[in-house]
Amino acid sequence: RKHMKIEKIRIRHVFGTIETDGLFWEERLVMPLDVYPEFRDSDNRVKWSDQTADDHMPHDAYFVQIETDEGVVGIGGPMDMSVAFIVQNELAHYLIGRDPLATEFIWDILHRAMVHGRQGNTMIAISAIDNALWDLKGRYLGMPVYSIIGGPTRLEIPAYASMLGFSVLDIGLVKERAKQYQELGYTAQKWFFRHGPMSGSQGLKKNVEMVEALRNTLGDDDDIMLDCWQSMDVNYVIRLAEEIEEFNPLWLEECAMPDRIDSYRKIRESTNIPLSGAEHHYTRWGMKEFIDAEALDILQPDIYWAGGLSEVLKIAAVATTADLITIPHGHSTNAGIHFSVSQSPIHTPYQEYLIKWNTVHQHFLKDPVKPEKGFINAPLTVGMAMDLDSDKIEREEEPRFGT
Repeated sequence: RKHMKIEKIRIRHVFGTIETDGLFWEERLVMPLDVYPEFRDSDNRVKWSDQTADDHMPHDAYFVQIETDEGVVGIGGPMDMSVAFIVQNELAHYLIGRDPLATEFIWDILHRAMVHGRQGNTMIAISAIDNALWDLKGRYLGMPVYSIIGGPTRLEIPAYASMLGFSVLDIGLVKERAKQYQELGYTAQKWFFRHGPMSGSQGLKKNVEMVEALRNTLGDDDDIMLDCWQSMDVNYVIRLAEEIEEFNPLWLEECAMPDRIDSYRKIRESTNIPLSGAEHHYTRWGMKEFIDAEALDILQPDIYWAGGLSEVLKIAAVATTADLITIPHGHSTNAGIHFSVSQSPIHTPYQEYLIKWNTVHQHFLKDPVKPEKGFINAPLTVGMAMDLDSDKIEREEEPRFGT
């Protein structure tokens, strides 16, 4: 047959407004830079937005739109300007004239071409293209992506509420929010520590106090996950784990920076709390380092970062050979649900739903994927349901970067 061909790679830069009920990003989490006082002691929140009013927040995002000679399109993203620059100026020319259904071939040539881009923004750019191609393939075939990659093992998956951006400094507010999301149907929640090793014993006590408050509020049956966001070290995490083990957390996440695989192994050998991580690692080769070192119990590749859906499927397949769990990092919900419902429930028992990041990342989508009573349903829309909602786009501009 005559192959469909990619004719154009279009970068769409769209602007809109997110309606809010007060300050959207209430508090940041502990971060690796907190080893230095100038960062640790700063009251400034992470600059994730330019919110100046209590009832709305300006928002803009970049999407890649792949267009073909048969009129079929695929959309990937959102992404920031630095990633969009790479898509347009370093990757797009490899796609023109290619068969968009040849996702394995295209992924391989992009990965081989980017010899200095095996991680970071270049891999995030490859992920955006790969996801856009899966969206395109689903539209072309007229079916959801999960039907293409093996079909569903179930039609819904339990979501855990990931509470990044909510204040953790006020324990009363932590209890209130935890109860609120439990009543919405979530049977699992992940909260983020605010203090690290350089905050001393007082910071450690506050971390422990938060975990105790969560367990007392949620009861014995709900799962609690705890995120260290690559900001701690071996000795601190071992001590923290000893203090909180009685509260039965389901896992401790990203205890150290991602390249310090030996640190994860040492922590895993010293605690009964399962360890998760590798959110900031990339490709099957990067994840294999954790697997070979027996350093993690749960792998958390990001479908927007680690190489796209194509690569996360391979990561999960490799993980099953070690009987490990794969639960992708959860701000990529539109892509993530297609992965999750295609996997064995014992190897992917949850899907993460980052409450605030999904509000941001799905703002411009016509068909956002949202949990209902704590579960995410397999979508019935074709592709990855990445159509943009013209009603949410207040204006659109040509990208402002050169060649």
